[in-house]
Amino acid sequence: MIPITEAINLEDHEIVERFIRAAGPGGQNVNKVSTAVELRFDVRRSPSLPNDVAVRLMKLAGRRLTQDGVLVLTAMTHRTQERNRAEALERLVELIRKAAEPPPPPRKKTKPTLASKTRRLESKARRGAVKSARGRPRGED
Repeated sequence: MIPITEAINLEDHEIVERFIRAAGPGGQNVNKVSTAVELRFDVRRSPSLPNDVAVRLMKLAGRRLTQDGVLVLTAMTHRTQERNRAEALERLVELIRKAAEPPPPPRKKTKPTLASKTRRLESKARRGAVKSARGRPRGED
């Protein structure tokens, strides 16, 4: 059981891990040992996720989500299988936590008050008077 939040826990059997050869650091070892981890999590069919969290997770996943609703994360930055595995799982947990946060309420539109409109117009008139006074003096020729 993998704890995500107080209300959400993932079962171990919901996550499928596959080990592949990495393209990252490792020298000659990189050609022989499968250290990279491809983690798969079926978002659509997961009984652990509430529906609203699953929908937000699918939006957050973007290109990492297949057409079948499976989230695919690949970790290959480390030289060992264990560290790549831990990183992939950590990224999955972080994504689900982010999706579990409810979205902020929509912004309510407001109109400027009558007093603020009046202040704005008065300051514009004052500024205009200052600028008009800068011109050439108009005298009688």
